[in-house]
Amino acid sequence: MSKANPAGQNTWGVDITPLVPEVYADYRPLVADALAFFLRHLSTPRLTAILTEQQALPSDAGVAQRLTSLLFHCPTLHKFGQVVARNRKLDRALRSRLQTLETMPGTTYGDAVKQVIRRELGDAEGALRLDSTALAEASVSVVVPFTSVAAESSGPANGVLKVLKPGIEESLQEELAIWSKLGQFIDERCEYYRIPPLNYAESLATIRELLAGEIRLDHEQRHLAEAAEFYKDARSIQIPALFPFCTPRITAMERIYGQKVTDVEVFSARQRRRLANSVIEALIARPVWTPLETAIFHADPHAGNLFFTEDERLAVLDWSLTGYLGKVERIHMMQLLLGALTLDPQRIAREIEALAQTPVNASALGVVVDKAVSKLYAGKFPGFRWSQSLLDEASLAAGVQFSSELLLYRKSILTLEGVIKDISGGSSIGRVLPAAAIRQFVCELTARAFAPPASRHFGTHLSNLDLLALYWGGPTAAARFWTHRWQRRLTALLSGPTEP
Repeated sequence: MSKANPAGQNTWGVDITPLVPEVYADYRPLVADALAFFLRHLSTPRLTAILTEQQALPSDAGVAQRLTSLLFHCPTLHKFGQVVARNRKLDRALRSRLQTLETMPGTTYGDAVKQVIRRELGDAEGALRLDSTALAEASVSVVVPFTSVAAESSGPANGVLKVLKPGIEESLQEELAIWSKLGQFIDERCEYYRIPPLNYAESLATIRELLAGEIRLDHEQRHLAEAAEFYKDARSIQIPALFPFCTPRITAMERIYGQKVTDVEVFSARQRRRLANSVIEALIARPVWTPLETAIFHADPHAGNLFFTEDERLAVLDWSLTGYLGKVERIHMMQLLLGALTLDPQRIAREIEALAQTPVNASALGVVVDKAVSKLYAGKFPGFRWSQSLLDEASLAAGVQFSSELLLYRKSILTLEGVIKDISGGSSIGRVLPAAAIRQFVCELTARAFAPPASRHFGTHLSNLDLLALYWGGPTAAARFWTHRWQRRLTALLSGPTEP
């Protein structure tokens, strides 16, 4: 497969334009090249199977249908499809197709899966009544429902076995090896197409490590236990409980009854908004506004992993991919926001440098920060969207390299933004996140009265000295704001009318 032409055509003659939003049109040739590179390095049997299925599709099959068929056969690409399935910048038809990858309907599972269950569970299998049809199929596993026979006297204990697909380790390892080469290839093609280089090799290395954890079900079981502890006081959140007969290839957990959070057609606008807000509070706000030194967060929160249960709780499934936000990172983020509230570009730049993993180009970062601060002078509030836009621009324009955990958290937010919009257009991360911070601050008031002045051992990550400095810095910030506004107005008056 050769290089794609600038119009975004690959060697199948399929136009990939719908795959890349117009705002990223310059990257279309790069996407086509990367896809061709990936397929070219697959083993011959797998590539043959993919091409055979492509040929079997109807002659008028569009790029969305062909892409979905391709992604299903490659676990790493399947995961990528799930992540972007709700991105509003993508073509609607493509999004609809990709959303089928979130939860593939279950089918009658074969003897190979039965053999895995029999070999892994041993005698414990005899105490289970397995359904003949899988509940669902994920990128690397099959979900098989069961009923515990031993529990029938006190009521059936319904659960599911998440079973790794036979041969999935080999397929995943093959693809991860391709990804290790793909990063360098993309960096080289960026230079060819004169696209700003973003150190894709390092970013894909991080993604590769995360995807490798998809088949480590023993890690998922540990994450489930950690998540259950993290959300133990949240009555509206349900984390599946584990059964004692888990193995490295099977996770046995309770069955969750409900529906995907985006299946809200019969809900009222108020119910949708409440559900969307609960998603924001549980998966975005809670990991930020906690005093814990390390906060776990779900790193793969696509709609297929989020259920609205029959007892009206939010169930968070599949904890294979997780991340952790450290206390220090959250403190720096809050200090950055304080710098924004006081209109202090030097302070903002210092906090970004503190978050960076490598030395920063100070002049390039200064341009980015000045541009962001100019938006504050224009009346924009330094909230969630402003701060996320600033960090994105610092990465893209100034080459700032943030930690893999911060990048992973940002990726999870991007996934959730699409999910939240599909639940309720009336909900907003920018409103729910500060509201959660205010509630956390109110809960801290008593403890603050007895805390050392410089202590930041709070869920808001602000010390009493920080609050005092913000209070005394308010007049200075106001003076900066109005001085800037009047200078601009005076400059406009002196320059006189301009040609339209």
